[in-house]
Amino acid sequence: MAIKISNRIKLVKPSPTLALSARAKEMAAAGHDVINFGVGEPDFNTPEYIKKSAQAAIDANFTRYTANAGIIELRKAICDKFKRENGLDYDPKQILVSPGAKASIVNVLIAVCDAQDQVLIPAPYWVSYPSQAMLANAEPVIIPTKEENSYRLTADELRHAIQENPCAKVLMMNSPSNPTGTVYTRSELEAIAKVCVEHDILVISDEIYERLIYDGVEHISIASLGPEIKERTVIVNGVSKAYAMTGWRLGYAAGPAHIIAAAGRVQAHATSNVNSITQKACVTALEEEDDSIENMRAEFEKRRDFLFAELSKLPHISVFKPQGAFYIMPNIQWYLENNKLGITNSSEFCEALLEKHYVALVSGESFGIDSNVRFSYANSMENLEKGVQRFAQFLSELRS
Repeated sequence: MAIKISNRIKLVKPSPTLALSARAKEMAAAGHDVINFGVGEPDFNTPEYIKKSAQAAIDANFTRYTANAGIIELRKAICDKFKRENGLDYDPKQILVSPGAKASIVNVLIAVCDAQDQVLIPAPYWVSYPSQAMLANAEPVIIPTKEENSYRLTADELRHAIQENPCAKVLMMNSPSNPTGTVYTRSELEAIAKVCVEHDILVISDEIYERLIYDGVEHISIASLGPEIKERTVIVNGVSKAYAMTGWRLGYAAGPAHIIAAAGRVQAHATSNVNSITQKACVTALEEEDDSIENMRAEFEKRRDFLFAELSKLPHISVFKPQGAFYIMPNIQWYLENNKLGITNSSEFCEALLEKHYVALVSGESFGIDSNVRFSYANSMENLEKGVQRFAQFLSELRS
C-alpha cells in the first residue's frame, strides 16, 4: 500500500509557468520553431562585474557554510540599498537572505501564519502566492481587481475583504506586478497602508521588479510611508530580475526583527544559508553597479512599447499598458465567447495556440483572471515580431 501524501500538498498545484516552459522545450527539441513567451526570466546575461566577483570568491576558497541569515557584509549592503533607494533604515538583524524570493515569502508566511489564518491576495496574482499560503497552513483569499482600475487593489476593496474575512492576517502586495506590470502610486499605497494599520494586517510587499519601471514612473515601497506601516511590513526583494541572476538563487526579506528572526528559524531547518559564492557576488552587484541594469531596463521599455502597440491594433482585444516588470496581459474574453474551436477558457486558448502556431503564453487562469493571457517580453525583438504575428493569425482563424 502506497504511503499517502499530506492533505496540504494535495491542494498545491504544479507551477503552470514551469509546466508550460517544459512543454515548449519538448516541442522545440522535436524540431518545431517555438516562441516561448512563458517564463519570467531576463534574456540578458549576468553582468560581467558580478561574474568576476563570483570567480574571485571561488579562487579565494569562499566555499563553506555561512551564517544562516547571510554574511554580514551582504546584509549590510542590503541595508545600504534600502537607505539609498527607498529611504528606509534597517539593521542587519532585520535582514534575512534566502535562496530566492520564493523562499523568502514562504519563510515569512510559515513564521507568521497559523491554521485558520487568511492571506489576502489581489488578483491577478503571481501564480505561487496561493500555494505558498497553503504551504503555511493558511487560507488564501482572492480579491478580484478591475481592468478599469489598471488591476490595482483599492483601499475600499481591501476594507471590504477584511470585513468579510475576520481571520485575515496578511496582505500580499506586488508592485511592479507580475503578471500585469501595474505600479501602485503613492496615494494608492497610502490608502492601503491606512487600512492595514487600522486592522493590524501584515503586508508582505514583493518588490522584485522595482528596478524595471517605465515612463518615468516612481517605485514606492509601502514600508516607506510611515513608522506604523513599516512595523507591519516585510519587504521581499532579490537580484534575479534586475541583475539577470535568476539561476544564482538569492532573495532577501527585510522587516520587523522578531518576524525576520522567526523566518530565519524556518530557514535554518529547511534550506539553511544561500550558497556562499552567490552571496559574495551579490555584495558586488549591490555596491558596484555599472550601466548594465539601466541598459536592460531601457531595452525592456522598447519591447514593451512595441508589443503594446501591436496588440492594441488587434480586433476585440483590450490591453493595459504595463508600467513595470516585463509582462503584458491582453484581454481575450471576446474570443473565448466567439470561436469555432469550442475554446471556453484561457488554458484551452493557450494550448491551441501552442499546438497550432508554436507560441507559448501563460493562461490568465493561472493568475486568477481567466479572461486574459500573459506575454513575457523578456525575449528578442525578432521573436516578439514573429510571435505577435502568429498570435494575430490565430485570432483571425478563431473568428473566421
